[in-house]
Amino acid sequence: MRHTAFLATVAAAALSAGTVMAAEGDTLAQVKQRDVLNCGVNTGLVGFAAPDANGNWSGFDIAVCRAVAAAVLGDPAKVKYIPTTGQTRFTALTSGEVDLLARNSTWTFQRDTDLKMDFAAVNYYDGQGFMVRQDLGVSSATELDGATICIQTGTSTELNLADWFKANNMTYQPVNIDSNAEGEQQYMAGACDAYTTDASGLAATRAAFADPDSHIILPEIISKEPLAPAVRHGDSNWGDIVRWTLYALISAEEYGVTSANLDELSRSSTNPDVQRMLGATDDYGAMLGLDKEWAKRAIAASGNYGEIFAANIGEQTPIGLPRGLNALWTQGGLMYAMPFR
Repeated sequence: MRHTAFLATVAAAALSAGTVMAAEGDTLAQVKQRDVLNCGVNTGLVGFAAPDANGNWSGFDIAVCRAVAAAVLGDPAKVKYIPTTGQTRFTALTSGEVDLLARNSTWTFQRDTDLKMDFAAVNYYDGQGFMVRQDLGVSSATELDGATICIQTGTSTELNLADWFKANNMTYQPVNIDSNAEGEQQYMAGACDAYTTDASGLAATRAAFADPDSHIILPEIISKEPLAPAVRHGDSNWGDIVRWTLYALISAEEYGVTSANLDELSRSSTNPDVQRMLGATDDYGAMLGLDKEWAKRAIAASGNYGEIFAANIGEQTPIGLPRGLNALWTQGGLMYAMPFR
């Protein structure tokens, strides 16, 4: 009931704010006039979006913000990062506080329709998992009957949790939290037996522990969590810009365009798709209200999709996520960009 009330409240705000934003004009013009991209991000999730001691943000989702800023404003540094929780993120977008939400958000039916979000494209295929302390002596989520479980409110994981326990004739006691930082704190304090969220989030959270080996991520993945950058309904051109910026990063990996050879290939590549994408032939930027080199700048900001994945959350990082479903379609994964044609 509480979740339904929450959705209704946010939906009302979305409808009201969406009407205002539609009347105000297009987001691209507002971002250009402001000369900074307001990007809604996580309050702090190592590997995805987290500030360092000097307030400099980095991570997998931060790379999306940087790429869009580079494409639109010519400078990946022209981003104002606005931390949002699971409960405030969509209101921040619909109210106009942020231009883009790049924050571990699952593309669902209700969010797409009732909350009036437009999800640009999936940038990470995830699923919900469970983390427990090693000394709990549990090796499967099916052993969590009657357990206390830390869960972020206002998330798709909250409903998945209820569905999965009901389907398995098990009970649990929720310990409600507002952010990953609070979840980590409550879990480490022993307030809950298990912490549940996206498996990537669990891996990122565990990587920040002083003794990560004392905690295990159980093998069960209980949901589909396609994570995607989101924009408001009612501004298709802005949605196209975010979508095709992400596709440029994915396509660059597929075509072998990297941060190291970008300049060379923009001059010498004989691949027609690469030529169109990098602005060597045709002017696809004009169709978006941008210049010819928008995609080139987006790729230069943090590298192609594979480079971004490897640098922030890949197997050689403390988080250690394999590509899995997030490998390119040509390598057995689901990452597939629409053609530059």
